[in-house]
Amino acid sequence: MLLAGQNRAQAQVPDGPAVSAHPQAQLGPASSAAAQPAQATPRPRAWVSVPRLRSRLQARDLGLVINSADPYSVAVGEHYLRARGLQPWQVLRVRLPVVPVLSPDDFEALRQSIERHFGPQTQALALAWAAPYAVACNAITGALALGFDASLCSNGCAPSRGSGYFNSATTRPFTTPGWRPSMLLAAPTVAQAVALIDRGVASDGSLFQSDREPVSALMLVTDDRARAVRMALYPPTGLPPALGVDLWVENAAALQSKRRVLTVTTGSDKLELQPAPDWVPGALADHLTSFGGDLQGQHGQATALDWIASGATASHGAVSEPCNHPQKFPHPQVLLLHYLQGATAIEAYWKSVAWPQQSLFIGEPLAAPFSPPRSVAPAASAPAAAP
Repeated sequence: MLLAGQNRAQAQVPDGPAVSAHPQAQLGPASSAAAQPAQATPRPRAWVSVPRLRSRLQARDLGLVINSADPYSVAVGEHYLRARGLQPWQVLRVRLPVVPVLSPDDFEALRQSIERHFGPQTQALALAWAAPYAVACNAITGALALGFDASLCSNGCAPSRGSGYFNSATTRPFTTPGWRPSMLLAAPTVAQAVALIDRGVASDGSLFQSDREPVSALMLVTDDRARAVRMALYPPTGLPPALGVDLWVENAAALQSKRRVLTVTTGSDKLELQPAPDWVPGALADHLTSFGGDLQGQHGQATALDWIASGATASHGAVSEPCNHPQKFPHPQVLLLHYLQGATAIEAYWKSVAWPQQSLFIGEPLAAPFSPPRSVAPAASAPAAAP
């Protein structure tokens, strides 16, 4: 029932969200105390419709970009190349400034290098660095997919470019909608990035069997009213027992009390991650706040790196003030329901954000714990044409 969906995606966020952000509901530390909750006519919570997925991205579909000027990037990129069995044609080495925010000119040089190197067989990208993570006010991942949008820098709270990838069935994003989603292999240290990659590889197919111990999907309740707008998108009931996923809508204390945590959705500028949650390999976790994608933590808020450091495998954060538009953050149901069908982490996260221009996606892109176990050898040489 929940996973069948229709050919046409019916999640409510892109055009008519269940809740719309108030234009003054900024989430940064200077304004959060005065922020007002989003105003909308309440709707009863309901399960959204998602398309049925037939396949997922594979290692052969991925391009890896390494910054030769960054020792972190070189070490992490080489480990990822080996861990996922990538071929030489799947790797692009560039030289970028090792800075948090890339200039538009340096970004354009990177974009052109990517377009020259990768052909239509490359559907998605892994970026082997923790910085740069932004291009002016755009996330580097958002800008690589949708193009750099300078106009957003004068009003980060404005609606941003929509994603044709949102809640879609496609597994060929470079074909439809015509751009490559990307994800940073970002962690606080090289050792933690290696552990992140190894968690992603270990997750593949690990939850496919229905006779294994259940895992927990947590959708946390918060009294931070401005950051709680996604609670209107939480589902009304649990999942069918056959899926082996216990769905919990509880307060933040559940993060430490639940076993085998698969996903966490919350709204907060601070996180309680000590002791670390009982993550399973492939776990996804994110929080709605202004600067979760500022990986250097310059705004005094918890960042997506905090989830990775505690043992999660992928996360999301905004690099500039987005206000509390639900469209700029992962839709909790779309994220979960795509992942449960065997989608990779990069697919599940990207397909869950309707307006991803300010969205930074980090983690191990190919983690797919609900995918059927399979053994697919990478191509021995670059394909001459798109498969």
